[in-house]
Amino acid sequence: MAECCLVSGRGLVQALGSGHRAPAPLASLSLAYCSSLQVLQFPELRQLSLSLLPALTDKGLVAVARGCPSLEHLVLSHCSLLSDEGWAQAASSWPRLQHLNLASCGQLTEQTLDTIGQACKQLRMLDVAMCPRISMAAVRHFQAQLPQVTCIQSRFVGGADLTLTL
Repeated sequence: MAECCLVSGRGLVQALGSGHRAPAPLASLSLAYCSSLQVLQFPELRQLSLSLLPALTDKGLVAVARGCPSLEHLVLSHCSLLSDEGWAQAASSWPRLQHLNLASCGQLTEQTLDTIGQACKQLRMLDVAMCPRISMAAVRHFQAQLPQVTCIQSRFVGGADLTLTL
């Protein structure tokens, strides 16, 4: 569904269902490049890509968190309106999160890393490449907070070009 124009959770459920039977549980969904996203309600969804959604706000992030609590892989790269406040409200909804891509989310700071570190204890991979407000010191602190994270992509964070793979 990449490059879709208007998407609503209800519309997706209708599109995925056939006849009178309920649709099979959706495991993975990419809505990259969508210009508008309303409501997603997929409680069993495991993978979601919302990269390059310039209109995705903190309110939208919280709605996705509430509607998709089983996520394990989440891509939010280039969602430039997301902030620390949105993550403060959303992160606790994703205790199963293992892979998180926040590359080029320019408003996020070390506060978001702290929030994710406290709420997402199963995280294994984090991408914060090209997040100018996140310092290498914050990345190191995050790694110390969650030693099970085996890969942190942090290219061009704080002027450094570094990927930590443990």
